[in-house]
Amino acid sequence: MKNFKFLFLFATILAFTFTSCGDDPDPIITEESPVIENLKNGIMNGKLEEDFTLDASVSYTLSGSFLIDDGVTLNIPAGTQINAVANGVDIYIAVLQGGKININGTTGNPVIMASTNGAPGDWGGLTLCGKATTTAGADATAEVGGFIYGGSTDGDSSGIIRNLIIRGTGAAINAESEYNGVSFYAVGSGTVVENLAVIDGADDGVEFFGGTVSVNNLYLENNEDDAIDWTEGWNGTVANAYVVNTKADFSTVVEADKENGNPKLTNLTAVSSVGGTALQFKKQSGATITGLSLVGYDVTVDMADDGPLANVIIDGLTADPALSYNAAATVDVANFSWASAELTEVVDLSGTLNSTLTLDSSKKYRLSSSYIVEAGGKLIIPEGTKISARAGGVDVYIAVLIDGEIDIQGTPSNPVVMSSVAAEPGDWGGLTICGKATTTSGANSEAEVGGFVYGGTTDDDSSGSIKNLVIRGTGAAINPNSEYNGISLYAVGSGTTIENIAVINGADDGIEFFGGTVSVTNIYLENNEDDAVDWTEGWNGSVTNTYISHTIDNFSTAFEADKENGNPMFTNVTAISTTGGIALQFKKQSGATITNLYLSGYDTNIDMADDGPLANVIIDSVAATLTGTYNTGSQVEISGWSWINAEL
Repeated sequence: MKNFKFLFLFATILAFTFTSCGDDPDPIITEESPVIENLKNGIMNGKLEEDFTLDASVSYTLSGSFLIDDGVTLNIPAGTQINAVANGVDIYIAVLQGGKININGTTGNPVIMASTNGAPGDWGGLTLCGKATTTAGADATAEVGGFIYGGSTDGDSSGIIRNLIIRGTGAAINAESEYNGVSFYAVGSGTVVENLAVIDGADDGVEFFGGTVSVNNLYLENNEDDAIDWTEGWNGTVANAYVVNTKADFSTVVEADKENGNPKLTNLTAVSSVGGTALQFKKQSGATITGLSLVGYDVTVDMADDGPLANVIIDGLTADPALSYNAAATVDVANFSWASAELTEVVDLSGTLNSTLTLDSSKKYRLSSSYIVEAGGKLIIPEGTKISARAGGVDVYIAVLIDGEIDIQGTPSNPVVMSSVAAEPGDWGGLTICGKATTTSGANSEAEVGGFVYGGTTDDDSSGSIKNLVIRGTGAAINPNSEYNGISLYAVGSGTTIENIAVINGADDGIEFFGGTVSVTNIYLENNEDDAVDWTEGWNGSVTNTYISHTIDNFSTAFEADKENGNPMFTNVTAISTTGGIALQFKKQSGATITNLYLSGYDTNIDMADDGPLANVIIDSVAATLTGTYNTGSQVEISGWSWINAEL
């Protein structure tokens, strides 16, 4: 016993010694789960075990089953689009007992879940499992997915569904079991469901398996089995439902089965151009229906198992199968104009382009890896196009090679945006353009990124046109000496047009010129962590109207010039720092001619890093001085540069 106490005391002292002396212990690093990592890259697959909010600017691909675990909430903001792979029963979203989904679409910007073609049976739809009562009993097993549902908490909440459009669901497991557009398994009355549309489903639009949940404003179009189906004693309410059937051989508008929980339907309008059965009640089921309007059905009320008509009350009276119930519409279909929104097609950009391609601003583009415009290729990007770059570092970039062209046609009111989702510095590699103009590194030089070839003798060479472009989150590093910039211009010629560009939150330079003769008009550079404007190899173009903002610590410079002096021209330069730092730095023999310079907030305004000649730096017609304040020029007016605020 004494030995044990001694050993314990010795171990305690030893532990204290090692944790109290020397370096601090290494921090605990928590690895990100594959599910979260996938979500950040636009992929939905697996079980979500921590709260997460989707990003409406991302087009998500549902590539497998996606489960929301007990105690976990998935938030889906307005405008989010989820593209379900057309792979049948293997593709679905399920909220497990205790989990929540908060879908916060709006009528102007609904959430859409659909397969690309929206064909019936493409995928499995949305399933919610709650803890409300069901005649199947507590902890029942769902006919799909083997999910557990049911309990005694009728006020249970599985979240919020507002302004959701679902297309192409109803994948069949077997002849008796299919996924619906939305399946409510014992979902409680604490769940909010408003403005829900299910279109082109191979099975039911919505089905209730017990529970107490209610739905307001429900649009159901061409679901091949039942539009509204319930069983197991569901006793919630559906208010304002509009059902359209224009395809033959559907089952019913309403199918009710088993025990009668007496749910209530208030204002139900159903229209068929192909006949069929409207309301079908099996076994002892029933409902109280107020405001019924049926048009075009062969059968209005069908008591499939000769159950009691008294269980079905329509507008205050016992149902009568002989009646047409063709009163004027009680629900205005115009109220569901939001349900016409279509899933925006998602197009992957990767590989090479050696022909002419025009993007479509109505589609969403995802830059998943490198996309290289080769000689003879031309990439045309119309106004308003948004390209979402995967946060894949140096593996993700756009490059235009010698004799390739890029034509970016943004407008001030509708610019083109290239950005990672989070727009964090270093997320991706930005835009690189290679031309045939002169550079002091010589013809057919090799770029520090990508190994691209650049340089020649054609100073008026054209690589295309860039107008109104916003780039965010670039600057991925290859190594400590080689990084991608927001825009890298390698020997780009004066025939290239560049105007109205913004580079924001770059881990390296905003824009860098490697020789060449290209000029730029109106450039906005915010919080690029190395240099805002960088040039080398004798670049001798010009920049008119430059605005630079530094609000982060430890950036490098506003300007960095290196090597030979090609005497580039700058007209109207404003650079403002709230964190000190160096404004204009000239290395070796570099220089420039600058007219109308305004600097504010920098610790050093002019830095001749290698004691190069100040005579090479001409500011307002006079050689630069190391002591100059350069704060008397007029600032570049950017209040009209609304395009710089554009995001994905």
